[in-house]
Amino acid sequence: MTALRTSILASMVGAAMAVASPVTAQDFSACQVTDTGGIDDNSFNQTAWKGVEDAEAQLGIKGRFLESQAETDYEANINSLLGGDCDIIITVGFLLGDATKTAAEANPDQKFSIVDFAYDPPVSNILGQVYATDEAAFLAGYLAAGMTKTGVLGTFGGINIPPVTIFMDGFYRGATYYNAQNGTNVTVLGWNPDSREGLFTNNFDSLDDGRAFAQNLYDEEADIILPVAGPVGLGSAALADELGPEKLKIIGVDADLYATDPENGHVYLTSITKRMDATVLEVIKETMDGDFEGGVVVGTLANNGVDMAPFHDMEDLVPDALKQELETIRQGIIDGKIDVKS
Repeated sequence: MTALRTSILASMVGAAMAVASPVTAQDFSACQVTDTGGIDDNSFNQTAWKGVEDAEAQLGIKGRFLESQAETDYEANINSLLGGDCDIIITVGFLLGDATKTAAEANPDQKFSIVDFAYDPPVSNILGQVYATDEAAFLAGYLAAGMTKTGVLGTFGGINIPPVTIFMDGFYRGATYYNAQNGTNVTVLGWNPDSREGLFTNNFDSLDDGRAFAQNLYDEEADIILPVAGPVGLGSAALADELGPEKLKIIGVDADLYATDPENGHVYLTSITKRMDATVLEVIKETMDGDFEGGVVVGTLANNGVDMAPFHDMEDLVPDALKQELETIRQGIIDGKIDVKS
């Protein structure tokens, strides 16, 4: 388990992993409980489930999931998986934190892992998976500040909770860093990292809200918008498609939305990705190997746990000088010379 703590994501990108496990793969079952938004939300539920699917393909395990239609489903879904049929239960999302802890404490022999949550103090049978998404979001904020034509950027979230606002923090501070480095005055609408106040749809599933919030920011001259609201952001992308990416560009979150939202792929400047699929796969592997241990693993730029997706269709629009600045900043964050939290 030490390797998991020190280099959990060192081999996340590349060929399939070869595993020699003391547990017979066909007898091992990984069960996932989604947050609202569904297993095919083009966001965190789907990305986490890909980790289970990768484990099925690479390790030969069995995987299954239960979808939460509402927050009231969390406890019932987790409880329905108890009883020994799941070697590990993986819950997805900050909002499942309380329900996961309650079930874990009542069932100390059941192993759990939760995406986007960590407990202090740790719970011995829960392994949290968290991500330093503000590192990648800092890069995206710097990029957006360098690409805006209006000098106005926008962002909004689904719910005002840490896994959402950490994106907005990094984005805001990256744009601020651009201003400091270049003597510009790019503004960011929708979030204030000091007051912790901003724009929130209060849901993760309404595409109509995604369109409406993006429209309001666009009306205030924002030409690049970061929606941090799961599938809600697809509504923002649909608006950008109608307006045209020359007028409004979108930055995706969690997954590379150029790939997961191909109909609107041309409107995405980039995406701020967190490799939930890789951490889920690693947690399953460690559990199979008998090395499960409660605590937390953290995905960072340094271990490829978070990143900024390629520019895809907009590759030629991003100046070479800006690309070089981004690489310098990336290394500065990894080396600890640039503090994304200040």
